[in-house]
Amino acid sequence: MRLRRLDLVVLAALVTVAAPSRTALAATPQPYTTKLVPTGQADLDAALRASSSLIALQKTRKVGPFALAGRIRSDYGRLQTALQSFGYYDGAVTITAAGHSGQDPQLANVLAAFPAGKPAPVTLSFARGPLFTLGRVQISDPGETLSPQLESALGLQSGQPAIASEVLAAQGRLLGALRDSGHAFADVKTPLAYLRPASRTLDIVYDLHQGPVVHIGRIELVGLKRVNPSFIRRRLLEHTGELYQPGTIEAARQDLASIGVFSSVQARIGDKPDADGTVPLIFTFTEARLHTVAANVGYSTDLGGSAGLTWTHHDLFGNAEELQLAAIATGLGGTSQQGLGYDVYANLSKPDFLRRDQTLVLRLEGLKQDLIAYNQTALLARAAINRRLSKQWTVSAGLGAEQEQIIQEGVTSDYTLGSIPISAAFDSTDLSNPLDPATHGVRVGLSATPTYSVQKGGAFFTILQVTGSTYFDLARIGLTAPGRSVIALRALVGSVQGASTFQLPPDQRFYGGGSATIRGFKYQGVGPLFPDGNPVGGTSIDAATIEFRQRLFKSWGFATFVDAGQVASRSAPFEGTLRIGAGAGVRYFTPIGPIRVDFAVPLNKPPGGDSFELYVGLGETF
Repeated sequence: MRLRRLDLVVLAALVTVAAPSRTALAATPQPYTTKLVPTGQADLDAALRASSSLIALQKTRKVGPFALAGRIRSDYGRLQTALQSFGYYDGAVTITAAGHSGQDPQLANVLAAFPAGKPAPVTLSFARGPLFTLGRVQISDPGETLSPQLESALGLQSGQPAIASEVLAAQGRLLGALRDSGHAFADVKTPLAYLRPASRTLDIVYDLHQGPVVHIGRIELVGLKRVNPSFIRRRLLEHTGELYQPGTIEAARQDLASIGVFSSVQARIGDKPDADGTVPLIFTFTEARLHTVAANVGYSTDLGGSAGLTWTHHDLFGNAEELQLAAIATGLGGTSQQGLGYDVYANLSKPDFLRRDQTLVLRLEGLKQDLIAYNQTALLARAAINRRLSKQWTVSAGLGAEQEQIIQEGVTSDYTLGSIPISAAFDSTDLSNPLDPATHGVRVGLSATPTYSVQKGGAFFTILQVTGSTYFDLARIGLTAPGRSVIALRALVGSVQGASTFQLPPDQRFYGGGSATIRGFKYQGVGPLFPDGNPVGGTSIDAATIEFRQRLFKSWGFATFVDAGQVASRSAPFEGTLRIGAGAGVRYFTPIGPIRVDFAVPLNKPPGGDSFELYVGLGETF
C-alpha cells in the first residue's frame, strides 16, 4: 500500500500570513468582505479563521483586484493545512469571490470589473470529510525500548484522532520525561507521519535517542562579584552526585533568582559528560544594582497625603543582607489628622539566618502621629525571625520594645512597652509580586502579641487578630475570560485579652474606618467616642468586605464594594454599632501594580462623620 509522508510541523503551526506583493497589477484597492461558513467545530473554525490571510489582511492591507485574486489562491493551501492539522486529510476547501470560484483563471478580471467602491463578497466554506485516526505509533530504532513511564508520557494510542498538535506535544512530553529520568543528552526529533488513505489512519514514527543516565558533577558559579560564593553554595538546592533532572535544576535557578540581588540567573549543563561520567552544572549570574531609591506617595481624604523616600542597599555584607532607610512625611491634610507627622526607620534583613529559609529582621523606628484620637511620639525597636515552612506557610516570632508619649483628650501619658509578637500566614494566591491583583486562592493571617506595659503599676494584655481574604474568578464558571472578573472577600476579627479599654495605651486599641477596614468612614471614625466626638478606641473589632473587580480593555478596570464592621469596648467581637460603607473605584494597571482610586460613602453616617472618603494608592486594598 502506498504511503504519503507528511510534514507535521507545517500541519501544526499555521502558516504565517504574508504581506501583499508590492507589485500589485492594479493601483486601485478593491474592498471586500469575508464570510467563513462554520464547520460545526469551534476550535477548527478558530484555526481556519487564524490561518486565512483574507481575514487577517482584510482591513489592514488593502490591495487591488489582481493582488486580491492572488491572496484568494494562496488561502487554499493555508486552509487545507488547517483542516489537515485537525485530522481531516480528505477535507475540501471552497472559496468564492463575487459569485465566482477562487480558482477561476479570470477571477482577477472579474474583480477588476466589479463596481468601484463596492466590497466584493468572499465566502470560505469547507467539507471536513472523515476524521483520520492514529494507526501505529512507534520509535525508529528497534534497539531502543521505552519504559512504562516513558510510554505513559508519550500518551498516544492507536485509534485516537490524528491531530498534529497532539502528536507534536507528545514529542515534547517524551523528551521531557527522558530528561527527567536522567537522560541529559536525550534527543527526540520531529516525528514522521505516514498517511494511509485506504484505512484513514496516520502512522507516527519518533526518531529517538535516549543517551546515558547521568548525575550532577562539579557545580560552577560564574559572574559573582560582590555576592559571596559560599552563601550561594549553602543555599543551592542542587548538589553534586544527584540525578540530573531539569525540574530540580530549574527550581534551584528560580530560588537563587528570588534572593533579590541578581537581575538574572541562568543554569545550563556542559556540552558533554566529564571523564567520570557526570555532567557539570553551570550557574551564570548577573548581579543587580547595589542601591535603589524609591518614592513613597499616597493620599486619602481621611489620612491626607504622605510622601517620602526609601533608600535600599541590597547586599550589605555579601550575603544578600538588605538595609532599608526610609523617611516619610505624613498628615499632609486629612480629616483624621490634626497636624504633620513622620515615620523614619532603618530596617535590616538577613536571609538564611542560622538555617535556610529563615530571615532575621531588625528594625529601629521613630514615629510621630497627630490624629483625632491621640497625638503620639514614639521610638520603637523590633527583632523578628521569619521562617518559611512551605510555599504557602510562613511563621514569625520576635521581640519588640516601645517608648512613647501619647496625648489624648488633653492628658499626657508616657508608656514603656515590651512585646512578643507571634504570627502565621497562609497564602495560596501564587503571586510573585504582592502588588499584583489576586484572582484565586486564599490568604489567612493569625497573630498574637503578648504585651507588658510598665506604666501605672504595669498591665499585661494580649492582642489577638485573624484576617482572611479569598478570590473567585468568574472564569471558573465560564462567564468571562480568566482574570477579567473577580469577586474578592475580606474579613477581620480582633480582640484584646487581659485589659480594659483605658488600661491600654491608646495606640494599642482597635479603631475602625479607612481603607483597611470600613471605607466610607474616616480613619478611627468607627467605634466608641468621647463626649466631644473624638475616638476612644476599643478592645474588639470585626469587619468584612465584598468587592467585585472588573478588568476593562488592556490597562483599565473598575471595582464596586461594600464594607461593614464595628468596634466595641468589650473583648468579645461582634458587638457595638455596625457601620456600613459602599463605593466604587477605577484601576489603571501598570507593570508594578494597579493604581487605585476609590470613592466611598457611609450608609449610616454617625453624627459629625464625613460624607464621603477618597482613597488613592498602589495595589488593591487586599
